Amino acid sequence: ELTTDSEKRVWITLHSGSRGVGNELAKRHIEKAKGLPQNADLPKHLRELSLFYKGTPEMDAYLHDLNWAQEYAMRSRTVMMALVKRELADYIDGRPTTARPTRFDEEINCHHNYVAEEIIDGKYMIVTRKGAISAKAGELALIPGSMATGSYIVRGLGNEASFQSASHGAGRKMSRTAAKKQFTVEDVERTMKGIEARTDAGVIDEISLAYKDLDSVIAAESDLVEVVQKLDTILCVKG
Repeated sequence: ELTTDSEKRVWITLHSGSRGVGNELAKRHIEKAKGLPQNADLPKHLRELSLFYKGTPEMDAYLHDLNWAQEYAMRSRTVMMALVKRELADYIDGRPTTARPTRFDEEINCHHNYVAEEIIDGKYMIVTRKGAISAKAGELALIPGSMATGSYIVRGLGNEASFQSASHGAGRKMSRTAAKKQFTVEDVERTMKGIEARTDAGVIDEISLAYKDLDSVIAAESDLVEVVQKLDTILCVKG
């Protein structure tokens, strides 16, 4: 996305993960865990919760692959961001009205749906932030809404009760399937008015009406983060 803030600066926001590699690795390790003795008594409908014990070869192999996938995702985002920056700078600097060369500030890298090794309550732990981001004291992060509602740049407050975490976005209030049944292309076009973006049937499930109100979500976690900037979307690329 391209967004603007209250000071008329342009921000680039980019969202991408391991492109399915992490999911494939996870499925393979879960299948391996299901066959271990410590998980033998789990009911069939809970077999997805099969675990590895810390310090075992199985856990070491799992963490190795997980960290590999997370690094792959980071490198992929780095390459994509560099390409977008280059194209954007070439376009802006090539215009006769450009007064000075385009300059980019420091990037904010904000993981979500990831695993990290941290000290929590004085103990070494493997922390999974599913639908969450790290919000340590002073740490900058991004909390997006939907394709029509922009994002917030926030600074973490280091709330120990949340394991120093915050939400990774507004979150959905209805499933993709329900959104496709309830809304139309005309609804997408109406909600995306003034924003350059796809508005075809392929993005109906991403319509902003299928997501929670971003401002309310940010207000609800005022004990987890403080607002630095509100970003308003001017261009959104899905796919």
